[in-house]
Amino acid sequence: MQKIRKNDIVQAVKGKDRGKKGKVIQLLSGTSRALVEGLNLAKKHKRQTRQDQKGGIVSIEMPIALANIMPVCKHCDRPARVGFSILKDGTKVRICKSCKEAF
Repeated sequence: MQKIRKNDIVQAVKGKDRGKKGKVIQLLSGTSRALVEGLNLAKKHKRQTRQDQKGGIVSIEMPIALANIMPVCKHCDRPARVGFSILKDGTKVRICKSCKEAF
């Protein structure tokens, strides 16, 4: 079980976007990086390929290292260190280390 999953709300703890929050779009498991909505933006020059499409400079998300982001706890609304716990029915869940609530 991974500590960060797709559709999690995460916050950048290092880098140029430190403090910003975003939603995980995709996890790139081979490189231990993630695409996060609104974080680690880069400018890309796009050519007009069809008549109805516009060209120009657009901002796209680039992969960010998993070590530089932390999931945000829904209960305490802060970046949380993640632990694991096994419930009585045998399912394994992620928990926030500070408030001990399940994600």
